[in-house]
Formats: sequence, structure tokens, C-alpha cells
Amino acid sequence: MSATAGQAQSERSLADRLGLKAGQVVQEIGYDDDVDEELRDSIEAVTGNELADEDYEDVVDIVLLWWREEDGDLFEALTDAMIPLDDAGQIWLLTPKAGRDGHVEPSDIGEAAQTAGLSQTSSISAAKEWSGTRLVAPKVRK
Repeated sequence: MSATAGQAQSERSLADRLGLKAGQVVQEIGYDDDVDEELRDSIEAVTGNELADEDYEDVVDIVLLWWREEDGDLFEALTDAMIPLDDAGQIWLLTPKAGRDGHVEPSDIGEAAQTAGLSQTSSISAAKEWSGTRLVAPKVRK
């Protein structure tokens, strides 16, 4: 396998952990110089789209929310992140892993998500320094 093929496989596996698919529109909120560039590149490679920035004004499939403890009110950020989401959309909340600067306690994530009307469906190691928490709005029964 060539280095390029190996790199492509590695990039796919990062975005695959988030369950992303080709053609999805991903809006990124909270970008700063500490984000994981490999994860960002992986998402763009799998979806075939550049990450939409915070000013994007159309409907998105996924919101990628980089969040650190000092970033402010997580509940407010989550409610704002829900605005552009498609009905079946999801938020991937990325927070620094335990022991890292800016770590957010899981109980704080759970409380903010529940208050915002979101359900936590999974948590993963999204990148070397970042944990990912998948949040979705509960399905409405018809």
C-alpha cells in the first residue's frame, strides 16, 4: 500500500468514527488553533465538501462543535448549534480529553444537552486530544 493510500485510509477512519458520509454538509463552530487538523481533513475527504464556517446560512447535516470549558455557556452554544440542523441532523460536540486544558466534565455535557432537548447517543475518542459526544434531537413519534 502506498503512503497516500495509507493516509487516505487513516483519514477515512477518523471521519468514519463520526459516521459521516459522502455529500453531507458539516458546519464547524468553535474553530481555534488547537483543533485537530487531521480530523478536519478527514471530514472533508469523506464528505467531499469543505467544512462550512460559523456564518453559513443554509441547512446542515452535522454541526461539529469544538468546545472548551472556558468557551462560555454550553447550553447556549448547543441551542444555537441546533438552528441550522436538518430534521435528522446531529451535533458532534468535541471537547478536550480528560487531563487536557479546557476539559469539560461529562456531567456538564449531559446536563447542558438535556436542558437543550438533546439526547446523548454515543461518546468516542474523536482525535488524539479530543473526545466526541454525539447529540441528537429526540425523534417525534407520529
